[in-house]
Amino acid sequence: MSDPLESLLEERAAEDLGNGPSSDIVAAIEEMVAHPEFPCLGARSVFRRDAAPLVVLADLADTDDGGSLDTLGAALAQYADEVDPEGDLVSFVACFRGPVPDEERGFEELLWAALQHLHDNDDAPWADGVAADPENPHFAFSVAGTAFFVVGLHPNASRVARRAPLPTLVFNLHAQFERMRDDGRYQRMRDTIRRRDADLQGSLNPMVSDHGESSEARQYAGRAVPDDWAPPFEADPDAVTAQQGPEAVSPGSGVGVTAVVDR
Repeated sequence: MSDPLESLLEERAAEDLGNGPSSDIVAAIEEMVAHPEFPCLGARSVFRRDAAPLVVLADLADTDDGGSLDTLGAALAQYADEVDPEGDLVSFVACFRGPVPDEERGFEELLWAALQHLHDNDDAPWADGVAADPENPHFAFSVAGTAFFVVGLHPNASRVARRAPLPTLVFNLHAQFERMRDDGRYQRMRDTIRRRDADLQGSLNPMVSDHGESSEARQYAGRAVPDDWAPPFEADPDAVTAQQGPEAVSPGSGVGVTAVVDR
């Protein structure tokens, strides 16, 4: 019988993976997603099919020219150009060797600063069909003209489903959730993920809301935010704001591994 997922993640987080080989980081992500208690069915599906590239990058706070976040932006642009949004469920995963924040608010600040840098260095227009205003209920992050639902994971998340051995960002295509919603698969997967997450944690996830109730930006970092919280992100004022967009899936969705770039 396997160790509980929470214990496994604590062990991996204590192993100083950030200073080890990329292969160890990939193996830790594979082990996490394959664990019987890992709640996200989308992630398990993607993992089984090797349907997501994984990049290992040095520093989530690196905004230097040609640094980690610029490397991530270029990789996401290539991914957006090559991925088939009409195909099976896919994701893009970025793991960072550091920094590892001690608490959730620190990770939230790192995540949104990273997304702001990606946006500020993105020449493409905002993706069609989603809002650029992070307080709009139909907001989705856009890079390279493609809409993504971003899932942030890190070792010190309060919920087990949002923990990972190292800071990790998962970029899920919004278009695939829209298609799944149209054919009825999304609702079934969402309900199952929520039940599995509640079984794992012992309580319902307060960070998850249905599309249209509030901005999905409240879910990106995985921190339970107060009602008056405002997403720390500013889109270009010329970005197009849509009136409606696809529905977000719950935490952890879409992690898988097929390739590694370590920069």
